[in-house]
Amino acid sequence: MEHPSQKSVLKSAGVMGIAVLISRVLGLVREQVFAALFGASNATDAYQIAFRIPNLLRDLFAEGAMSSALVPTFIKIQKEEGVDRGWQLSTRVFVVLFCAVSFLALLGMFFAESLVDLYAGAYREIPGKFELTVSMTRTMMPFFPLVALAAAFMAILNACGKFFMPSFASALFNLISILVGVLLAWIFPKYGFEAIEGMAYGVIAGGFVQALVQWPVLRRVGYRPLWRNPLSGSALGDPGLRRMMFLMIPGTVGLAATQINILVNSVFATSVGEGAVSWLNYSFRLMQFPIGIFGVSLASATLPLFSRHWSASEYSEASESLGKSLKRVFAINFPASAGLGFLGVPIVALIFEHGRFHRGDTIATAEALAAYSVGLTAYSVVKVLVPVCYAIGETRFAVLSSFFSVLSNLAFNLLFVKRLGFVGLAFGTSITAILNSALLWALISRKLRARNVDFKTGALLRSSLAYAGLAALMGVLVYGVDHFWLEQALDPGSFQSKWIRVATGLTLGVGVYVAGSIFLDLKESLEFIELFKRRWRRGNH
Repeated sequence: MEHPSQKSVLKSAGVMGIAVLISRVLGLVREQVFAALFGASNATDAYQIAFRIPNLLRDLFAEGAMSSALVPTFIKIQKEEGVDRGWQLSTRVFVVLFCAVSFLALLGMFFAESLVDLYAGAYREIPGKFELTVSMTRTMMPFFPLVALAAAFMAILNACGKFFMPSFASALFNLISILVGVLLAWIFPKYGFEAIEGMAYGVIAGGFVQALVQWPVLRRVGYRPLWRNPLSGSALGDPGLRRMMFLMIPGTVGLAATQINILVNSVFATSVGEGAVSWLNYSFRLMQFPIGIFGVSLASATLPLFSRHWSASEYSEASESLGKSLKRVFAINFPASAGLGFLGVPIVALIFEHGRFHRGDTIATAEALAAYSVGLTAYSVVKVLVPVCYAIGETRFAVLSSFFSVLSNLAFNLLFVKRLGFVGLAFGTSITAILNSALLWALISRKLRARNVDFKTGALLRSSLAYAGLAALMGVLVYGVDHFWLEQALDPGSFQSKWIRVATGLTLGVGVYVAGSIFLDLKESLEFIELFKRRWRRGNH
């Protein structure tokens, strides 16, 4: 029988996955609105770069390193020094974080022109495109402190075993940003503004709601704010806060290397031509769908359990929980990768091919999606492994792998962009993710062996090959049916035909994968099937 804690990880990941699924669906709706209203245009390219700047600052200073450092620190403080001490630490983190990132946001607004010049200097060659990007960068910069605070709330709630509402908060971000953005996009042109600038203000409204809705849940789990002198000298000298910063600073350096990758990709993409930034963004959004639902969910559910085992010196149990989570990543992400790669054209056509998003945009986006899908599973593995580096006190592992990825990403960009154009950027990113995940895997397994624990690398490798092989077989069968039968028999421009192609492909793919999992006795796939069956039975009673 499976250890109860393993069942709790799967349950937590399932609960979080449902919330993230809602968020990702609304995120796709948001992208559909963009595609229909603005297509893959200069305005859309400008928006994507403008949004990328505060979003990357969030990844760098808040959501990534901060969340991974805060969860194990909070759990350790509460266990060793009591509940009240944990709440005191969380209050100080909230205040210090919000003040620090607000200052950075003000600097970002002041230096917006220089930042856009760094990311998209090529936009100066197109009249009005550079200026529009700078304007929207300044507009969306307050999103950074709002979403950083929301990420801190989410980290504490995850440490307390609450997963649904923190993840659902991002769904509300998408919903509010759509509603407010579309309304303002309709109003703004009447007053001389670009319609797409309304979508930028929608982002601010969404970020505010994302932080606000988590506050009541924090109070329900027992959080008590301690507002007296949160920035006093004694507070800033808090050992728990310093421990978190000690974990966070090298992690931030590592993430800075990751942001260099994104910067390099952006510079290459903006120089390829009109639409390239948007095609890459639309395809990356689709790839983020399974990563968010399964990779991030499993990572967030695994970290608290792994941290508790590690802090209690239960190294075998920690290794077991990590290995099980990685096998679950393989079980769900390999088929998702095959589905996106082999069914890219009908999926992109169904979701985006409306309004100003035309057939040529569909083909270009699907090509980028196929290239990104090669690294989808590796992305999710990295999502699980990087927080583990913080939990075991080895942030240097994350730093090392990040800098390694910078060099490999730059090399692959230079190698592929001349031959494959914007598709080469996506493919190079995937190869980099695969190498990054392999390096992290090797470093963490070495750390576990130093604790006389076998990470069972051979078993994990065999598991990954089994799931990859089954997913590849599924993808080839699905592609054959779609390309050689449905595409020939149906009108490619018909909305009904798009639905039929996607529905048929998904049904066939799921059927083949489930049958193969049963035949090969792939336990992690069967776990997800059983979880789905239980939830289905509950929903019908």
